[in-house]
Amino acid sequence: MVSVDRHPMPGETLMGSGGEILAGGKGANQAVAAALRGAQVSFVGAVGDDPYAEPALEHLRSSGVNLDHVERLEATSTGLAVITVAADGENTIIVIPGANHAVDSGFVQQHAEVIAGADVVLLQGEIPSDGFGEAVALASNSGSRVVVNLAPVVEVDPDLLRRANPLIVNEHEAGLVARQLGIVEMPTSPDEVVATLLKLGFASVVLTLGARGAVVTEAGTPGIAHIPTPNITAVDTTGAGDAFTGALVAKLLEGSSLPSAAQHAARVGAFAALSPGAQPSYPKSTDKLPEV
Repeated sequence: MVSVDRHPMPGETLMGSGGEILAGGKGANQAVAAALRGAQVSFVGAVGDDPYAEPALEHLRSSGVNLDHVERLEATSTGLAVITVAADGENTIIVIPGANHAVDSGFVQQHAEVIAGADVVLLQGEIPSDGFGEAVALASNSGSRVVVNLAPVVEVDPDLLRRANPLIVNEHEAGLVARQLGIVEMPTSPDEVVATLLKLGFASVVLTLGARGAVVTEAGTPGIAHIPTPNITAVDTTGAGDAFTGALVAKLLEGSSLPSAAQHAARVGAFAALSPGAQPSYPKSTDKLPEV
């Protein structure tokens, strides 16, 4: 992770500071966030045999995440993200998948029992599309609730993607998902965006809007819920969206409604933006969350 005053323009070189190596990855971040909010979490994934493997697992382990289904792969690098954080807290991220590329359909099948036995299966876009599809099929066919944060947006089977309940995306990702499902032009209003995604066959949609909160809609439920976020001064937004997603899933597991879960998640996401990094910034159960 590198800190800069502002993000560089194309072709521009800037001086930065920091250079810390911190635990991350969307799936890992979300697993840690859910575990810290009280959920029982098992993580299915892979790391390499390099020096980055143990740091990648450290916060998962200390947060109480079950790592029995994490494989260490020989002659493979652990997934790595290069993150640039500007003075206003906004970031850019480039992901080098490494061992995550091995989490394909065959890999997922080897861990079918834990996936099929889960109450909720949470997926991201940082594994191969066939692995994603296999996990969705295993989960939904066994009655597990499938929650998808399709980030980054990758090409996946549309019918399997529609099993997400909810689909969690930001505004940019929402447009890419809609395009993947045949919509060329998306509306700009958040309410119209979630309504469009709902018409594409999703059972529920959570559209995250950063400092503007989130918008939630569910099929069969009238109206759209607007979720505010606490007014904070962000230090680093890296992983704040993952904190939101993990906390939302933890609340769903407790039996909360989707809008109620999103309200709690917005406060967790805001807390995560108050300090640098992703997993180290996530609130424990004893931490006081910012109020809306």
